[in-house]
Amino acid sequence: MKKSVKVTLIVIGSVLLALVILVGAFYLVVSHDWSGDAQPVSVAQEDNPYIAQNGQTMISAHRSGGGIAPENTMMAFKNCVESSSFSIDIFEFDLHLTKDGELILLHDETLDRTSDSAEVFGREDVKPSEMTYEELRQLNMGENFTTDSGETPYKGLRGDAVPDDLRVVRLQDVFDYLAEYGEYDYIIEIKDSDDLGRQACDKLYAIMKEYNMLDRVVVGTFHGEVTEYMDATYPDMLRSASIMEVAGFYFDALEGAEQPDDAYQFEALQIPNELFFDLGTVQLVNYAHEHNIAVQYWTINDPETVRELAAIGADAIMSDDPNMAYNVLYGDGSASQETGA
Repeated sequence: MKKSVKVTLIVIGSVLLALVILVGAFYLVVSHDWSGDAQPVSVAQEDNPYIAQNGQTMISAHRSGGGIAPENTMMAFKNCVESSSFSIDIFEFDLHLTKDGELILLHDETLDRTSDSAEVFGREDVKPSEMTYEELRQLNMGENFTTDSGETPYKGLRGDAVPDDLRVVRLQDVFDYLAEYGEYDYIIEIKDSDDLGRQACDKLYAIMKEYNMLDRVVVGTFHGEVTEYMDATYPDMLRSASIMEVAGFYFDALEGAEQPDDAYQFEALQIPNELFFDLGTVQLVNYAHEHNIAVQYWTINDPETVRELAAIGADAIMSDDPNMAYNVLYGDGSASQETGA
């Protein structure tokens, strides 16, 4: 048989095997009764600090509260910690490495969506790794922020007119500022991949050690090679589950699989409430808590889903609008919640 025919048969066989697995998984999901009468379990005995004690769901400002202030900017942090109407427990944000080795806050691979980068640098698709930190400080990171009413209050600011809290910000500047307001916890995502992602991991670990933050940060990434590097190089770095680990955990929870305490290498599941399957269930949260794993849901921007996830025992809800999430969970704000708790 010719080699090309063998290769074709192997490919066909692999595809058929994948289809069988998918069909089997789909059958398990649709035939399983997730409803039941299960209630959230008590988690007071767990030692994972990201598991909400006494069922009090924590509020996380996604992209530092990017729905109510320009995302991943110092202005967004100030908007959260200096507010008299709401408070949060966890800040979530994203990191990229610059050309000169600084970790800056930015979600996207390029600077186009959130800033005036194309105008300042004369071209689109500029990546943080192509510019130094000082070069990036020229940008207006609130350029394209739009309010709910459709206004763009920071558009057109240039040069000295750009306030300092709308310029690119480094990780250590965030830690320095927030230290004055309480001991917040953090969800930090490494956005770079491959060697750049590993270098970002090195820099992040060094900064966390310097600021004594190792037990207050859960690090995540969508890049498997960076996850592997974390596990091999920094075993004391708390991290969230990878995509494949989330899938495996989901089916373990579905089956109620008996797993040893050290079966999972992650401290948190950071997941949407729906992704092909329903991930927002009491059973999933309870199974996670039984294995000392926190369940943190993103990105929840509607009140009803906030209520539903809090009711099943979610440990944290990441929202672009932490003000909304706070008001849903704590009514008109009269219920007490300690800032930075």
